Amino acid sequence: MIGIYDVIKLPILTESSMGHLDRANTYVFEVHKKATKVQVRNAVEKLFSVKVDSVNTASVKGKPIRPGRWVGHTKNWKKAFVTLEQGAAIELF
Repeated sequence: MIGIYDVIKLPILTESSMGHLDRANTYVFEVHKKATKVQVRNAVEKLFSVKVDSVNTASVKGKPIRPGRWVGHTKNWKKAFVTLEQGAAIELF
């Protein structure tokens, strides 16, 4: 069982995620790999005291890297697109 403080790892603050925020009131978070949409919804609602409209998740595969002689890849991770109800907002800064 994943606790609500383990579900949400960190917010993703990129140009693309800020575009989602401006257009559709959607926040992007890095979440635990095994977290479900229901767990993400509950964690966001309890941690930030907002009402969540919808949650979409995506698993991101790590990119191959080659530092010197060794071949490896970056970590695989999961992100969640959390859309809040109209008028709700999360203070990220």
